[in-house]
Amino acid sequence: MEGIIFNIQHYSIHDGPGIRTSVFFKGCPMNCWWCHNPESQNPLIEEFYKSNSTAKVKEKQIIGKKTTVDELYNEIIKDRIFYNESGGGVTFTGGEPLMQSEFLISILKKCKENGIHTALDTSGFSSENIFNSIIDLVDLFLYDIKFIDEYLHKKYTGVSNKQIIKNLKILSESKKEVFIRIPIIPKITETKENIKQIIDFLKEINILKNICLLAYHKISESKYERFNMNYKLKGIKPPSKERLNEIREYFSKAGFNVTIGG
Repeated sequence: MEGIIFNIQHYSIHDGPGIRTSVFFKGCPMNCWWCHNPESQNPLIEEFYKSNSTAKVKEKQIIGKKTTVDELYNEIIKDRIFYNESGGGVTFTGGEPLMQSEFLISILKKCKENGIHTALDTSGFSSENIFNSIIDLVDLFLYDIKFIDEYLHKKYTGVSNKQIIKNLKILSESKKEVFIRIPIIPKITETKENIKQIIDFLKEINILKNICLLAYHKISESKYERFNMNYKLKGIKPPSKERLNEIREYFSKAGFNVTIGG
């Protein structure tokens, strides 16, 4: 059993509780305008060439590598002492890990058997069968909600959100720990109408109370140039602290536990 990943980040503190190892899976069915890991979208291993200004040559960069379940697990457990001391664990992110469902299930089982806390950072975009097959193997879901309106979801991500919403309803019935993560993109996701629709929808799913507001940032803009990709948010500035606090207040007044950041 092999999978393709493109990064492993040790000592992460933004992708779940405690100190964590974040494993980035290659491949994503979406093409979000604000994606901060555009190199994750293609599921295949890719080669890029970047200029080396010092040597005046093109330097090859390979994005993605194959790994087995055992190889990945051996990398994960290097940080086990930090998990034990901080209440951390491993977070599978991407890209979209559910695109490599068989590999994801295998590494989740390996971690579960060895008592490692698992978190899954996901858009929720997968078949119902795949989604049901991983629920019992994940301790914490970091579940993205971008829009409730299907037209806007298609416009800004390239796919419908019908299955995403359906899978979230399934997840809510499982009684698993879930953090809803909402990217706050000025003029796109942070509109009053979109925030109201998300609040109204989540109030229907009564048990999902933990909200993380993820502020858009421009750190990844240089990646688009490096990988010769079109960056669609040129001119969009990160949301102000005042606007983030205003949105946090909307959710708080509706009865949610809200944090700004992961």
